[in-house]
Amino acid sequence: MTAPAPPRPGSAAGIISRSLAAVIDLGVVLALMGGALVVAAGVKFLWSPISFQWPTPSWAVSLLVGELLAIAYLSIGWATGGRTFGGAVLGLRVLSAGGDPLGWARAGLRAVLCVIFPPGLLWVVFSRRRRSVQDILVVSAVVYDWAGSAERLATAGGPDVGPRFVPHG
Repeated sequence: MTAPAPPRPGSAAGIISRSLAAVIDLGVVLALMGGALVVAAGVKFLWSPISFQWPTPSWAVSLLVGELLAIAYLSIGWATGGRTFGGAVLGLRVLSAGGDPLGWARAGLRAVLCVIFPPGLLWVVFSRRRRSVQDILVVSAVVYDWAGSAERLATAGGPDVGPRFVPHG
């Protein structure tokens, strides 16, 4: 029995690879939350070392901080390189309809939509073009990009001749 061929570069990413990338990104956000708690504890200790007690944020505060960190993390990843750590591990890149980077405003909006409505990812299963609700709303696509076309462009100095995502509705 032979292994299945890897997805074609530039083809739309499916639910499995997107979900695995999301799980990796959740781990990154949880690590960032842990780091934020350690920083908060350090500041609290420096402010009052004698009466220091480890901070115990409420669930509401933890959820809010987690959501804000997730939005910032996703926005930065998608706006700067088109991928988060999870996307890089799985060979995924988020692009605009023309195949260009999303830019800050659309990356931020997509991040907010992903954080407040994660079930929107499930629409990938039903969409012929493998687009989530978030992709439809911000006119984006998640494609397989194993070699990193942005890195190829920077080193080669030429146009990317790979396939482009073109929305059809």
